[in-house]
Amino acid sequence: MDVQKLYQQKLVSAKEAVKVVKSGDWVDYGWCCNHPYDLDIALAARKDELYDVKLRGGVTMWVPEVAKAEDAADHFTWNSWHCTGADRKVIQAGVGYFAPMRYSELPRFYRDGNATVDVAMIQVTPMDAHGNFNYGLSASHLADMLSVAKTIIVEVNENQPWVYGLTGSEINIRDVDFVVEGSNPPVAAMGAAGEPTEIDKAVAQKIVEEIPDGACLQLGIGGMPNAVGAMIAQSDLKDLSVHTEMYVDSFYEIAKAGKITGKRKALDKGRQVYAFAAGTKEMYDYINRNPDVMCAPIDYTNDVRVIAQIDNFISINNAIDMDLFGQVNAETAGTRHISGTGGQLDFVMGAYLSRGGKSFVCMSSTITDKQGNLKSRIAPVLNSGSVVTDPRSCVHYLVTEYGMVNLKGLATWERAEQIISIAHPDFRDELIQEAEKLHIWRRSNKR
Repeated sequence: MDVQKLYQQKLVSAKEAVKVVKSGDWVDYGWCCNHPYDLDIALAARKDELYDVKLRGGVTMWVPEVAKAEDAADHFTWNSWHCTGADRKVIQAGVGYFAPMRYSELPRFYRDGNATVDVAMIQVTPMDAHGNFNYGLSASHLADMLSVAKTIIVEVNENQPWVYGLTGSEINIRDVDFVVEGSNPPVAAMGAAGEPTEIDKAVAQKIVEEIPDGACLQLGIGGMPNAVGAMIAQSDLKDLSVHTEMYVDSFYEIAKAGKITGKRKALDKGRQVYAFAAGTKEMYDYINRNPDVMCAPIDYTNDVRVIAQIDNFISINNAIDMDLFGQVNAETAGTRHISGTGGQLDFVMGAYLSRGGKSFVCMSSTITDKQGNLKSRIAPVLNSGSVVTDPRSCVHYLVTEYGMVNLKGLATWERAEQIISIAHPDFRDELIQEAEKLHIWRRSNKR
């Protein structure tokens, strides 16, 4: 097979490629930094010719062009698998919706026919000598999504890093319908985290003290996981490894500090395994053709059964709020959607099943509202409309700046006592009164 000849036969402009999209189609943009750029612009330009075109994406790094027009909702509907600020803007503009999921199940949605794909268009690396395009920063669910797509369009971006991976990280020219040579924009970056607050540092210190040498790390997005990463990079810990959903700059900083070797890892020894990445250009340069880093499909990275096979697995994730029963909300502010379940529940469960594993859900004890009022993030019950990301039966460790508690094996009254002990002191008496009304407070509890 002459791959170069095949490439030239399939090479078209973005304007020509998007002509395959018809009214009523489902169009999949892939995931995060793989969302198309020039193809999106070209599709948006066809707005007046189309109606009821339904699009999918996730962890969106910029507002898609198809969602920017004043009358965009008359032509396009954006569906996000996991919300970012860009997705929230699209939803608030009335052009989009959220699609709830446990991220590890996403590939199966395509395999089982729950997610139809008429046209798929994603960013990829330039083709190699064997006719392969690498998915770059994301493996995620892309292989399964492309396997059911009726038409596949790849948009080549010379700036996409080539990341080694398992099956599901590349597509061959023979399986592609159209190739578009894009304008090669810089790969979308997620800015480096700002300086951690004193609360971030206090929470991070408590968690780092629980991490043994040889541990395997998963870090979520946010200030506190970043603070943990920074503290690990400056610690005396050694022979750490990585198995995570999202690869963030913290892992690069820990690796740069010489703390990651993967020597004690039971699976994928020596490899930092992840499903998708977003961060700074420095991090992208680090993972580019780096044999120490491996991108894998999400139903591998987030599979509870896989995670459980890795000893001393340490999972660290953020929460928005929690209640006295131990239910954790990490995705909404009441009915307003913020992010998604993602892989948090997968890692909460998987880490606990790991021999020596620990799952930490962390947050500051309070938040200041727009009126300047201090409010407790620990409530008697979750706010109306709040989503339970982690059921009370699954939560392991909860951490605030006031302490760390292990909820495993505790009755409701014990849970209430422990959770109140890490609440802000100004709210503890009120929480005790509410716990009494809920019949989850014993007279013998400490006051």
